[in-house]
Amino acid sequence: MPGVPRAYVPPQAQDVSAGYRRRAGILGWLAIIIAVLMGVAFVASIVLLAVADADVDNAAYGYLAIFLWFGIAAAIPVLLAVAIPAAAMRRRVRQQRQAGITPW
Repeated sequence: MPGVPRAYVPPQAQDVSAGYRRRAGILGWLAIIIAVLMGVAFVASIVLLAVADADVDNAAYGYLAIFLWFGIAAAIPVLLAVAIPAAAMRRRVRQQRQAGITPW
């Protein structure tokens, strides 16, 4: 027999730097800003549809609402591309903080 098998030990997480924590915060706030802008665009599109429906002379507002919907649809992948890494980065920073590992 070659010897006693070693037990698996998961690798130790590396310390996160101050720059990593800063980028995690920036990505988190960027995701929040994108989500708020999407919410504002949705509310504005509903208002524009109501204005377009109220009068025939304001029918162009309906097309503007549809344009906003395309903008919202285009922003969904961007929001996901920013929010998912931000959540993962913030989770790692939080785990490091709970473990008592500080980068200072």
